[in-house]
Amino acid sequence: MRSAVILAGGNSSRLGAEKSLLEFEERPLICWTAEKLSLAADEIVVVARDEAHARRLEEIMVGSAPNLKVEPKIIFTWDSVPGYGPVAGLCAGMRQAHGIFAFATGCDLPFLNPQVIERLFELADGEKSYEAAVPVQPNGFFEPLHSVYHREKMLLACEQAVKKAERRIHAPLQNLTVSCVRVELLLPLDPDLLTFFNLNTREDLERARALWPDHRARQSKETRARQPNQSKVKQSRT
Repeated sequence: MRSAVILAGGNSSRLGAEKSLLEFEERPLICWTAEKLSLAADEIVVVARDEAHARRLEEIMVGSAPNLKVEPKIIFTWDSVPGYGPVAGLCAGMRQAHGIFAFATGCDLPFLNPQVIERLFELADGEKSYEAAVPVQPNGFFEPLHSVYHREKMLLACEQAVKKAERRIHAPLQNLTVSCVRVELLLPLDPDLLTFFNLNTREDLERARALWPDHRARQSKETRARQPNQSKVKQSRT
């Protein structure tokens, strides 16, 4: 089984709206995120900031169900330490997930590429016994919220970070055996590397909306090409 964890508890002052509920092409952004992840994972864990927020997200996503093409089970939970940040969110998400490996991401990446995610799963679960597969940009910037982790190892690392009052998202990685994946290696799967495009400002939002029509058309074409083999892939995962 493969899991995916969505951190949905953050606010964005620069966007002027809650990211998870931001309307993007007629649907909340988190619904697009879940739909993309459904093509690469068998279960999805949505981590809200608190119990009330989790219930609200569940209501919205259930209400969007007729248009939400999600096959995996969706689990809703909330930050283990309110207001602590992504480390606590990852801690809560990894605790609720069931897969040996879990992909972790935010809810603000509208162009998530399922093929890239699948490749990261393969790199993490390879012969070299890595505990994480983390993309690295040419400038050396790590993408910890576009990465695959060994669930139990990452849970332990996050718990240790919280105990040490360490809030940096990179802190748990210090206790893992990490496969640093140069993003250039992912270009055959995502020529523009839009999978890493996240929304932080209104300018990002406008650019994403401009890019969306071409992206959606290409995605539909790729989905049709993948459908005959998709059920076989699902059945082969353990």
